[in-house]
Amino acid sequence: MADENDRRDTPEAPEPEATETPATEPEVEPTPEAALAEDAETEEAGAVEPTPEAVLEEDADAAVEQTPESALAEDAETEAPETDAAAEAEARPRRRARARRADADADEAEARSRRSRARRADADEPSRSARPARPAPRASRSANGRDVARPVVRAQAKYVRSSARKARLVCDHIRGRSVEEARAILQFTPRAVARDWSKLLESAVANAEHNHELDGDDLLIRAAHADEGPTLKRFRPRAMGRATQIRKRTSHLTILLTPKE
Repeated sequence: MADENDRRDTPEAPEPEATETPATEPEVEPTPEAALAEDAETEEAGAVEPTPEAVLEEDADAAVEQTPESALAEDAETEAPETDAAAEAEARPRRRARARRADADADEAEARSRRSRARRADADEPSRSARPARPAPRASRSANGRDVARPVVRAQAKYVRSSARKARLVCDHIRGRSVEEARAILQFTPRAVARDWSKLLESAVANAEHNHELDGDDLLIRAAHADEGPTLKRFRPRAMGRATQIRKRTSHLTILLTPKE
């Protein structure tokens, strides 16, 4: 009985577990030819280890501290935007003032130049009183050799009921002619205004004979011209109750007579 109890109280020792050990292959030393081939392959791949000198140079470059000049440059770059903005704000009023002064100086210079040009023009241009008058009529020599001014006789007919254009077509034929030739031309000119020119010519001849004691047959038509006068506005009825304006034009006729040479 005691043997059975003792067997029950004492635990049984566990049996050791069997572990499998991997079979290791025996190391084979490489032959000299294989070692040389491996060295050649590593050299071709560029896997050359750096020399101690290159390592030391890289460590020295990495360990170099930043110089004071570079530090100051970085500080200046950080402070540059603020200083530029402040300088721009301070310089803006000065630029405006300079621009205003420049504009004022330009205006004053232009005004001075205008005044100087006006003074030069006034100095170069003669006064109206000093301007030469119209040339006097050409003088004719008398029997004693003295120059005698040739008189000019003028006659004018105003508000002639003819347009200035129609009157000019007639006076162009008698300008520069003698009184006898002008009478013949006006007598055979088939225009209504020729009668008005003929009356005006006879009036000018009468003025020369009465006022200047000249011979009417010894006169020359120096100038003859027709100017436009006022236009009379009239209306006439037309179809469908309409009215159309009619312009009745007038003209002023002028003749200048002078004695022949």
